[in-house]
Amino acid sequence: MKVYKFGGASVRNADGVRNLRKIIDDEQHLFIIVSAMGKTTNALERVFAGVQQGNREAALGEVAALRSYHAEIIDDLWHGHRQLERVDALFDELERVAAETVYRPEEAELRYDEIVAYGELVSTTIISEYLNHAGVANRWIDMRRCLLTEQRHKDAGVDIEASAPRLRAALAGCGETIFVGQGFIGGAPDGTTTTLGREGSDYSAAVVANILDAESMSVWKDVDGILNADPKIFPDAVQIAELNYLDTIELAYSGAQIIHPKTIKPLQNKNIPLYVRPFGDKRKPGTVIRAMSAPVDVPILILKKDQVLLTLRSRDFSFVLEEKFATIFSLLERFRIKANLIHNSAVNLSLCVDRSWHIDEAVGALRGAGFDVMRSDNMELLTVRGYTDELWRRYACGPQVFIRQATQSTVRVVRKRG
Repeated sequence: MKVYKFGGASVRNADGVRNLRKIIDDEQHLFIIVSAMGKTTNALERVFAGVQQGNREAALGEVAALRSYHAEIIDDLWHGHRQLERVDALFDELERVAAETVYRPEEAELRYDEIVAYGELVSTTIISEYLNHAGVANRWIDMRRCLLTEQRHKDAGVDIEASAPRLRAALAGCGETIFVGQGFIGGAPDGTTTTLGREGSDYSAAVVANILDAESMSVWKDVDGILNADPKIFPDAVQIAELNYLDTIELAYSGAQIIHPKTIKPLQNKNIPLYVRPFGDKRKPGTVIRAMSAPVDVPILILKKDQVLLTLRSRDFSFVLEEKFATIFSLLERFRIKANLIHNSAVNLSLCVDRSWHIDEAVGALRGAGFDVMRSDNMELLTVRGYTDELWRRYACGPQVFIRQATQSTVRVVRKRG
């Protein structure tokens, strides 16, 4: 068994879906994980925002636009008007959710997951039905019933041991050898839908590969492989031929968009190689991630945007020691805020965190716990692995730099967005 994962950009239109069919044309014993089409998740987040704000008209308008967008893809695939009953039923459900949900702030993550999951449900339904129409027999798999997650919404982890019998049972006795399942979503113990964090489809695919003892996992992207930097930000980016698991985890933790941070462990546990391959040309080798690799001989630059810098000081000027850390980080966990960089002195603790829905509540709680909190918005976190003198001067110096941490090989800089 092989596992293939296709991201939203790969299937954003009918040509992309047809290309997916070409890529899998000569494959058997294949599990395909698919993301929502194009920018569908962003649009579904706007549906959620409408529900959150009590703006039913705005929410239903976004649903109507999404229905039309997917209908155009379906008509293009079938070369004429075609209605898929299962797709219509999913949009009918989504409309009811958008129109009838009574929003409560304490249910924000629950409702978010309920709404955004429709993107993957719709995309996989279209792709499964098209593949069957095109002569590729396959079975659609509902990953909400197969991947059991923790009781946590918007960033759930998968219980692989508990999920294994569920997924194997869903595949048992099938005449088909190709399966199509959703990335990004699972099911909580109470039966509600959960999501695995943005870009969580990579994680979904890795869990499936682990459970099915896959020979390999491939992520098909709109680049030739993993690059040493985002080419939209750093135009001189170059491809990296191979990476090891450990380096990939470190890069993902630093904010690299190459792979979801949770992806590597399920693969490492079974020693399954991960290929990042170009969707546009399956003949190209891409990048391979495995246990051992050649050293990376180019600097790697990772820019994490939408950051907030919080600087905390105890009002009694006491030292920021372990007992203070426990209070601070328990509050951050309560509001589900992740610290991407930590910098402390005798009396100050600085935290570079993701901008989130609950940042204002967290700052209020920290102040209520006896801390003065200074907040700086519009920040970004730059990590440079294998930096040179030139890169140091270019990125680690200047008045826009608030914090700089350096080792022999890596420098991390919190700076004001330019």
